[in-house]
Amino acid sequence: MITRILQLLTPPVIPAIGRRLGILSTPGKIIRYPKNENDTQDLDMYFDPEYAKILDNWGADNTWIEIQMLLCNCEGKVLDIACGTGVTISILGKYPKLEVHGCDISDLLIAKAAERGIPKDRLAVTDATQMSYPNDSFDYSYSIGSLEHFTTNGIDKFIAEASRITRKCSMHMIPTSKSGQNEGWMTTSTTIQTFHNNSDAWWLERFKRHFREVHILNSRWNDGISFGRWFVCKR
Repeated sequence: MITRILQLLTPPVIPAIGRRLGILSTPGKIIRYPKNENDTQDLDMYFDPEYAKILDNWGADNTWIEIQMLLCNCEGKVLDIACGTGVTISILGKYPKLEVHGCDISDLLIAKAAERGIPKDRLAVTDATQMSYPNDSFDYSYSIGSLEHFTTNGIDKFIAEASRITRKCSMHMIPTSKSGQNEGWMTTSTTIQTFHNNSDAWWLERFKRHFREVHILNSRWNDGISFGRWFVCKR
């Protein structure tokens, strides 16, 4: 099955999308493809229906369980930043004290979230580095597996915006390097997108620019080169 997303991506990434869609077998070794940190973020995949299918199930065994644990005893308005097709918004809908909203840069993904039954007035098409919400619009906010795909400059803007629109606490799940080194902006033979694979300390320093208190929690998510970490950030 050849889709538009396979045509859009660079050759090292083609095997990865093929494996995710059940086309190719998984190799035994991860190969790193370092990239220039001045590269711009590739957004084309977020407008492809085939990529949207991947977003519908990837965190079911780990991060989607963890966000429930983090928010189940909270109440108030919550924003899922870079919400994709809105799966976690639907999951969190069973907690009556939470009013969960979502935003994404892709109108296609937001339309998929609306098809899932999420009220349209709780969804917005907006850039996470320059969100359309007023200051302190939400009690809580979170992102899952999104922030690492932004450029260095984009990461700082994303975190600043999360702080601006959140009154209490903002939580972000990010892969950090198993080596403990700042391995930088890269693509690998098993990933679809370019991402930062850096140390806990590298990420902590960036969150502390915009939040008074930051805690790191382990996630069950991991792959060959990264551990999953939750950065729980208090205003």
